[in-house]
Amino acid sequence: MNIAEIRKQFPILHQEVNGHPLVYLDSAATSQKPRSVIEAVKRYYDLDNSNVHRGVHTLGSRATEAYEGARERVARFLNAPSAEQIIFTRGTTTALNLVASGFAPSVLQEGDEIVITPMEHHSNLIPWQQAAKRSGAVLKYIPLQPDGTISLADVEKTITGRTKIVSVMYVSNVLGVINPIREITEIAHRHGAVMVVDGAQSTPHMRIDVQALDCDFYAFSAHKMCGPTGIGALYGRRSLLENMEPIEYGGEMIDFVDLYESTWKDIPWRFEAGTPIIAGAVGLAAAIDFLEEIGLDNIDRHEKELAAYAYGKLSDIDGITIYGPREGRVGLITFNLDDVHPHDVATVLDSEGIAVRAGHHCCQPLMRWLDVTATARASFYLYNTEQDVDRLAASLLRTKEFFDHAIG
Repeated sequence: MNIAEIRKQFPILHQEVNGHPLVYLDSAATSQKPRSVIEAVKRYYDLDNSNVHRGVHTLGSRATEAYEGARERVARFLNAPSAEQIIFTRGTTTALNLVASGFAPSVLQEGDEIVITPMEHHSNLIPWQQAAKRSGAVLKYIPLQPDGTISLADVEKTITGRTKIVSVMYVSNVLGVINPIREITEIAHRHGAVMVVDGAQSTPHMRIDVQALDCDFYAFSAHKMCGPTGIGALYGRRSLLENMEPIEYGGEMIDFVDLYESTWKDIPWRFEAGTPIIAGAVGLAAAIDFLEEIGLDNIDRHEKELAAYAYGKLSDIDGITIYGPREGRVGLITFNLDDVHPHDVATVLDSEGIAVRAGHHCCQPLMRWLDVTATARASFYLYNTEQDVDRLAASLLRTKEFFDHAIG
């Protein structure tokens, strides 16, 4: 990978923030967008803007072709068996809520079990809390090892014959852990449970094959993988989608409407009520083209090398705590400086043009498991360099010295 050439394709990176060249280390929250994605969305609005599936005029046909072509592109990207198994959503959160509210009621009864982990993002925790409350099901948690990883022995103990749904994030947005999804899926299926995967943090960084994973549902967002905000997708096993109820109603998703009864379109359109996010789908397809041209394996390798480099650099700083395992992590480092609130850390870093995340990262139960109220997080992507890490480490040293002096 030629990182210098890749960086040239991201207009936002070539600016100063607070008098310093920008170092963007918050891609786990949202990634930056290459010029090809920006231009694809602009081209759609310049030339093809129209509603889809409805008009017979030329613009309507072009918009429909672009929208459904994007669905085909996502299906190929995930190695889904068919494009009809791809539902466009507003993002991972909406996709997971669709499963929890549209699918779960058909399989959950009082006393059944939903299994998740304490590391889940709120988007893959709260929907299952609500599903459990509505059905009387029991919410169970696979315990974490001291380093934040999952033991398959604990998975075997937690999933039982009463388990109907297992939902786990592929990659932790706090710990950087890569969970053994294929093995967890095998255990879930052996007990007759359905496997749901939160792919928000995995899809941008590694090659995804839903058939190899054998999962039943897979959700992800475009904005974390160089695409636009407000668009994502849900992959679902065909037999499950065909028996799943929509949770939004209106135009586009209907087949026949009478005064008192209505019927729904086939999948996937029954789940896409109203005017869809057409420009977002176009941008997502362009983002996939961009990532695949670089190569997901190359991106994965680059980020893991950068994470290992960052772990070594930050570990040399006295008084720093890094969360999650040293080995087998994706491109992010979550940390705290002794006696310095992470918001203060992020503020000082920002004054030097370095953007990191600070807070609970939508993982409050995990923060309590870590025995902290918040952390700082530096997350890397294909456009980051070792020089970015060097600037982060140097700024953290200055931050520590400043607060040590202030406290002293």
